[in-house]
Amino acid sequence: MKVVTEANLTVNALKVLEKRYLKKNEEGEVVETPEELFRRVARTIAFADSRYGKSEKEVKRVEEDFYSMIASLEFLPNSPTLMNAGRRLGQLSACFVLPVEDSMESIFDAVKNAAIIHKSGGGTGFSFSRLRPNGDVVGSTKGISSGPVSFMTVFDTATEAVKQGGTRRGANMGILRIDHPDILDFIKCKDENTKLNNFNISVALTDSFMKAVERDGEYSLINPRTKEVTRTLKAREVFDLIVEHAWKNGEPGIVFIDRVDESNPTPHIGHIESTNPCGEQPLLPFESCNLGSINLSKMVKTTSEGCVVDWEKLKDITWRAVHFLDNVIDVNKYPLPQIEEMTKANRKIGLGVMGWADMLILLGIPYNSPEAVELAEDVMGFIQKEGRAASSALAEERGVFPNYKGSIFDGKIKVRNATVTTIAPTGTLSIIAGCSSGIEPLFAVSYVRTVMEGTKLIEVNPLFEKVARERGFWSRELMESIAEKGTIHGFKEVPEDVKRLFVTAHDITPTEHITMQAAFQRYVDNAVSKTVNFPNSATPEDVRDVYLLAYRLGCKGVTVYRDGSREEQVLTKGKAGKKKEPQTKIVPRKRPEVIKGTTRLMKTGCGNLYVTINEDEEGHLFELFTSMGKAGGCAASQSEAIGRLISLAMRSNIDPEEIVKQLKGVSCHQPAWHSEGRILSCSDAIAKAIERYRMKGKKGNGEGGNIHEEIMIIGACPECGGAVEHEGGCAVCHNCGFTKCG
Repeated sequence: MKVVTEANLTVNALKVLEKRYLKKNEEGEVVETPEELFRRVARTIAFADSRYGKSEKEVKRVEEDFYSMIASLEFLPNSPTLMNAGRRLGQLSACFVLPVEDSMESIFDAVKNAAIIHKSGGGTGFSFSRLRPNGDVVGSTKGISSGPVSFMTVFDTATEAVKQGGTRRGANMGILRIDHPDILDFIKCKDENTKLNNFNISVALTDSFMKAVERDGEYSLINPRTKEVTRTLKAREVFDLIVEHAWKNGEPGIVFIDRVDESNPTPHIGHIESTNPCGEQPLLPFESCNLGSINLSKMVKTTSEGCVVDWEKLKDITWRAVHFLDNVIDVNKYPLPQIEEMTKANRKIGLGVMGWADMLILLGIPYNSPEAVELAEDVMGFIQKEGRAASSALAEERGVFPNYKGSIFDGKIKVRNATVTTIAPTGTLSIIAGCSSGIEPLFAVSYVRTVMEGTKLIEVNPLFEKVARERGFWSRELMESIAEKGTIHGFKEVPEDVKRLFVTAHDITPTEHITMQAAFQRYVDNAVSKTVNFPNSATPEDVRDVYLLAYRLGCKGVTVYRDGSREEQVLTKGKAGKKKEPQTKIVPRKRPEVIKGTTRLMKTGCGNLYVTINEDEEGHLFELFTSMGKAGGCAASQSEAIGRLISLAMRSNIDPEEIVKQLKGVSCHQPAWHSEGRILSCSDAIAKAIERYRMKGKKGNGEGGNIHEEIMIIGACPECGGAVEHEGGCAVCHNCGFTKCG
């Protein structure tokens, strides 16, 4: 029997387990070991076998089987299963899609149902394409509709209010069809990083639209209420608008919706209009899906000829994982009766992989090589084939899924599950397993990890460290230099063949990212969650080329991220090359004789911060001072410097809202809690103090209620201040395990 000890797990894995997965008592103290966690999950999921005539002894054998594959870190289920199996909540699914019909009742039923799902630890996807457009008539009242984007803010606010017990952050996917009359507003709805922070958004592109893009033609916008054409647009202009915004901040993503619906296994039940938050799981309304990932770094064996894929082991773990995920459907405690009914009718599961980059390194194959693409097809094709065989064996024993008759399998092959394979993001799971994330390249060969009280440790990829020591170029100084630069290229100490093998996400071209995604997609029933990374210097044309390539290669969707794009603020507008008009020099206003204001106490991780805000006789904000209590040193001096710059901006007639935008959400390594909610840094505290002062007609009396809005600025983790990386269509902190998408 395999027993989990702390020696089997990395320091980071233990940290993530303790923070997010292990049971805690009422005082917040951990009362469960990793071994007990894995045993709890295995026992709960194995119990489903008793419902199919298995004896107590046989169920115990299944439990040991499940425990072995989880404890060995060869397979891990999605986070809700690890967190909730065998506990009172018992909700085990990560992915849900809810319908949003064109009525006030349906909209707010969806808001309520989403809140229930988020509370249980799941993420939700919505298509807003059925809602009538902004300005359309409301028949019952003869009023005017506010449109899909307006209602999305209602969903976003509700999500923010549900904190999911502090273990998983609420996440949503919002999708709108390209032919909806409000599509231009939707494309631009996340221009500001402060809006719709609990949403990923994607545009559903149709085949007819893509053909119009190719021929530079027009296409029609159709009112979903009347089914009438409202106007026509140039397809390339709309496509380029999507590209421009994705280039600016990574959103919106795109989903090739007709291609997604073509692979719908139960078209007689309904059409697929939306996906889960990371885009890899297309679902019908009220469907949920249970995901899990095979750790490919454990599927390699050493022979006399070197390292090779252990196909027998991969087959064995695939069969056991399919058995496990099918059992999850039966023991799950569903948040809504409609979800239980639809999930059990189709019994969709999503078996994917993690540790792909590690497998390639062990086999000596560069990620960005034709050999890697060929192996991707071989590995995923093998998992899909064996996964379906395992599902067929379960169908013989337990029966086909209830909606089987009329499905794409009817009369061809008996299967227990309508879908079997999915490539999901594995941010926290891969930290627990100690492997690379999903099908992504390495996020870094060496990086800095921040621990208690700001202490920084150098983390080195264990495979790279092993090679460096064996080849004789290991040194602490080299690892620190690599961590600072973020890549091994440019270091003469590292041999060229090692550089080719240990490539990171930003060493790989966007075309190579998409080619790898397409290779896996060919053998995935659902879809593939992956981030296509671009350097900061990439152009919108580069993003455009990748979108078109993804369409040609058969991908179902694309998520892109240009390095540093979400930290940037657009300072000027206008076409490049246009001659700029000379600007008038701005002269700050002089201080009047009489000035009034208030001082507010803000608690920060560096101590009490007193923020004094003064306004002039006309009621305009004029200056801001800070005092750091008894603290001194760097924090006090930097706060004073910020105050001086803010005062200069105010006296130069800069809109205070623009000042708040620049400061709010900036993180440091020591956040704190205040009546305003979480204070991420001194800058964040100052921004919130300005907001409070401006509320209720600038009375500054704090009577305006709680305005806490937790914002994740990509690049800095809102929980620990560590680096946030884009991978698997999501964002994850490798320091503490925080993930934007849960």
